[in-house]
Amino acid sequence: MMATRRVHLMGTVIDVQIDDPKGEALADEVVARLKLYEHRFSANDETAELMQVNHQAGVAPVAVAPELFDLIALGKKYSLRPDGNLNIALGPLVKLWHIGFADAHKPSDEQIQARLALTDPHQIELDAQRQTVYLTQPGMELDLGALAKGYIADLLTDFLRAAGVKSALLNLGGNVVVIGGKRTNADGNWHVGLQDPAQPLGTYRRVLNLRDQSIVTSGIYQRNLKAHNHFYHHIFDKHTGYPTPAQITSLSIISPRSVDGEIWTTMLFGQDRATIEQTVAQLPQVRAIVIDQAGRLTQCAGPGAVAVM
Repeated sequence: MMATRRVHLMGTVIDVQIDDPKGEALADEVVARLKLYEHRFSANDETAELMQVNHQAGVAPVAVAPELFDLIALGKKYSLRPDGNLNIALGPLVKLWHIGFADAHKPSDEQIQARLALTDPHQIELDAQRQTVYLTQPGMELDLGALAKGYIADLLTDFLRAAGVKSALLNLGGNVVVIGGKRTNADGNWHVGLQDPAQPLGTYRRVLNLRDQSIVTSGIYQRNLKAHNHFYHHIFDKHTGYPTPAQITSLSIISPRSVDGEIWTTMLFGQDRATIEQTVAQLPQVRAIVIDQAGRLTQCAGPGAVAVM
């Protein structure tokens, strides 16, 4: 019996499919957990746990839930790497540009430089024993939007597996993770569409065959801003404070864990195809699908990656 739910949370549409005799009860519990996680990880809800950390920047450490602490620690680890574009301390810049919202605008260079000075991930102090997070500079803000959906998808997948579920799909606004396969499909796989970035949403470039995998896609085709005859997307260069130069239009990562897809789509977006291929070649069980500005689709893979097309 396939239990399904569709809810509007985290600023997106979330679809849940669970093929299990206990599917209805499990689907209700997944929705309840999604609401809890939304309140925990949101950078837009002033009452969210993450926002308490931001409000106390330069004031005092804040004790947080274990899941939030772990995600911030993971985000800081990759934010400190100079070879990638992930930085969870970009909150001041994200709020300044606000791309994807009605008040999105192109700030002045002076405003961008002022906010950029508040984005040093070294200034995130973590106390693992007390489970506290402290932003040392007033005005600093964490934004976990680059990681949260994948991390949440993995938490929910772990919950469903522990409950004995053998077949399920979670789609957190295009961040998709599947458990097992789909018995009603002839090949036994889940079929997931890969958006064509040059076409309207719902137009697929390929259909991927997935089993016990996640696919995360970063692209410049959804959240963007056109201002002063320029096109700006929502993926920022952590060094300049401006959107990254768009050498590609879409980067998808297929991996066993969804948060890994979030990490590497963000780390690699803005890199050229050769750099992406060289990096992915070192990542076990990871496959990347790249679509460039000319519409060319290529894929590369690390050791042990599963074919999906």
